[in-house]
Amino acid sequence: MTEAVLSPRALNRALLARQGLLERSPDPLPRMLERMAGLQAQYAPSMYIGLWSRLAGFERAALTRALEAREVIQATLMRSTIHLVSAEDFWPFARATREARRTSWLRATQGDPPEVAVEAAAAKVRAALAGSATLRRKEIEALIGKAEARAVGLWVDLVRAPPSGTWERRRADLYALAEDWIGPADVEPDAAAEHLVRRYLGGFGPATAKDVASFTGLPPRDLAPVLDRLELRRFGELLDLPDGPLPDPDTPAPVRFIPTWDASLLVHARRTGILPEEHRPKIFHVKAPQSYPTFLVDGAVAGTWRHEKGRIDLSPFGRLDAADRRALEAEAERLAAFHA
Repeated sequence: MTEAVLSPRALNRALLARQGLLERSPDPLPRMLERMAGLQAQYAPSMYIGLWSRLAGFERAALTRALEAREVIQATLMRSTIHLVSAEDFWPFARATREARRTSWLRATQGDPPEVAVEAAAAKVRAALAGSATLRRKEIEALIGKAEARAVGLWVDLVRAPPSGTWERRRADLYALAEDWIGPADVEPDAAAEHLVRRYLGGFGPATAKDVASFTGLPPRDLAPVLDRLELRRFGELLDLPDGPLPDPDTPAPVRFIPTWDASLLVHARRTGILPEEHRPKIFHVKAPQSYPTFLVDGAVAGTWRHEKGRIDLSPFGRLDAADRRALEAEAERLAAFHA
């Protein structure tokens, strides 16, 4: 089904709505993560701030409790980066991306250490973690060696267990077996890939096939049959779920604070204009691959922020009108209180 081409502003408002940045959502925390296709989690506080900007009445303790209750999961998933996802999404995401992540690693390392050595190391780790045990990163390295430890998660599915990787203990270096932590996998590769693609389009669509591949890490040759199997609507080259929300392009967008690593700023979402191209070199460069915390005005990055000495300092990229400045300062006060 092909429909009219969408304007850049329409795509911007679609992304904001799907990412919970147009209006804070009353959804339960796991449901919000499913709507978003997960949340990047390389720096633990970014998860909390990203959810604070998206969920109505969100409190820091709510995420820590959800991690402890195993309702949400931290793990290395898409593009071999740490993500926070719902327990329901973990296995489809892990299963869908497993082969692509292995292939990427084997290509990058040129077989050093060889695959057979990593498989043997994975068997050791699986045995050591069986029965709901946990191991720290250094313990895994001592068990199998540092080189194998860098790849072992590609051959045995691991989750990052709290209290590590929380606001209170930010280094996510405590591991558990996924099958013990949340139960065994019960999804086949084709169904897992379809699930991941639907989640992506639900959180970031409409999008091109190249965008889907960029976010998921799935090779285009593997992605093409998945897209062919799904019932999708088209806006020119853009693909979308049949019921994906498309707000009026003139919908007002509130000011919002975005943490580091937020996927809405990555290259797969360029078409939405949430990060104006003239500002991209200020946010991503070789000295700051993790990006900087940013704030949005009218749905686009308009500056950076930092928390220091109990307050939020704003560094706008240009002049802000009085109404936007007042709205940012009020939101900054709320964010400072969230940090306290």
